[in-house]
Amino acid sequence: MTAPASALRTGSAAGRGTLLAAILASGMVFLDSTVVNVALPRLGAELDATVAGLQWTINGYLLMLAAFVLLGGALGDRFGRRRVFLLGVVWFAVASVLCGLAQDTGWLVAARFLQGAGGALLTPGSLSVLQASFHPDDRGRAIGTWSGLSGVSTALGPLLGGWLIDTLSWRWIFFVNLPLAVGVLLAALRWVPESRDEEVSRTGGGRRFDVAGALLGALALGGVTYALIDAPAQGASPAVLVAAVLGVVAVVVFVLVERRRGDTAMLPTGLFSSRLFSVLNVFTVVVYAALGGFTFFLAVYLQNVVGWSALLTGLATVPMTVLLLFGSPRAGALSVRIGPRLLLAVGPVIAAAGLLLLRRVGPGASYWVDVLPGVALFGAGLTFVVAPLTTSVLGAVSDRFAGVASGFNNAASRAGGLLAVAALPLLVGLSGTGYEQKGALADAYRGALAWCAGLLLAGAVLAAVLIHRPARKEGPLLNASGRGRDPC
Repeated sequence: MTAPASALRTGSAAGRGTLLAAILASGMVFLDSTVVNVALPRLGAELDATVAGLQWTINGYLLMLAAFVLLGGALGDRFGRRRVFLLGVVWFAVASVLCGLAQDTGWLVAARFLQGAGGALLTPGSLSVLQASFHPDDRGRAIGTWSGLSGVSTALGPLLGGWLIDTLSWRWIFFVNLPLAVGVLLAALRWVPESRDEEVSRTGGGRRFDVAGALLGALALGGVTYALIDAPAQGASPAVLVAAVLGVVAVVVFVLVERRRGDTAMLPTGLFSSRLFSVLNVFTVVVYAALGGFTFFLAVYLQNVVGWSALLTGLATVPMTVLLLFGSPRAGALSVRIGPRLLLAVGPVIAAAGLLLLRRVGPGASYWVDVLPGVALFGAGLTFVVAPLTTSVLGAVSDRFAGVASGFNNAASRAGGLLAVAALPLLVGLSGTGYEQKGALADAYRGALAWCAGLLLAGAVLAAVLIHRPARKEGPLLNASGRGRDPC
């Protein structure tokens, strides 16, 4: 018999099984957000890709995640979080096989778009299932454990990917998702309870969902991304200018459409009546932009300039794995006691110091002297951020909007990485096959890490000035029109 929603305890078999399903599923998505970075030099050479091709290999995936993760969260709230979660797992696994079978860059990019769409269904579900299923007393610990172990998969991705690339082929970084997907399906079918937004279900709102909002979000991100990626090769061409204008216009129309739809919107704009929710998501964009830019450049640089193998490149990030594994649950618990401000202000500063140290890495660099200190500092800073940020975002809204809130925060993190990967090569002058030229890549790498450190410092200032402890009552309460009011 399945436990009812909001009743699971972390010590029960059902609680552990639900955590296992959520962690494995989000781990697949997070792993594929990073593991491909290690493979970029190999697949670029085999598929004869340019810098733009490598950017789209990363950004095709991130674009679909950022654009449709909101819809995934809303669909889960309305039709059943477990049901949509399971659909996403199957979709993601099929798309992973297509990625592994790719014969050219166009095929791979198309499959990555499809894979990102599957990830958009299962990512918000993995977190909202925890928020809706666990007893309030165990919710913080469950989310902290999820954050830590899911973060581990992000850091573990380059290590696992490096081993697979050196031992077998870059194609196996996608095929490895199949056994993980099977594990998720078995655990979810056995232990995860179904939950949904009962108020929407009673009023029949579950029969409607905001396709227009999702498409406008995709158009906005896609237009801006295309303009940033193609600008180095095409300059201010008509195609680049049209894409940029379409992206900006789509942002404006998206806001207007969501405001008019009220509580039937994919993103109820009343959520932003909570200043804390708004600021936390701006902070998310800034910090994850730095993370996305850093991981994009580091893996290519260590292989093409420093001369390391794919496996050694993956091993370089192991300290991040260890720190996230042991530190995130404790950071989440600490943020509940003292509030998120201090951790979210200090963490980015520590991470920025790590990136500045890593700028000095060059040919013949020593792992212990040149790479380890910077990676360890970056990982320590990230550990202070991941769990407190997730807990604070969910604490800033009411429980019935858990799926929407987690979806938007995931969209914000993906959008940050997406824009960084699109913009940084343009900002540091890397284009064409420049990633294969040591001198050009070295200059671009140092410039990109300086930009990423600046973003982290900006995030630290934002946290110190504007972020506070979530209110005791959880977030803005939305009335029938979808407008928010702060709790008393």
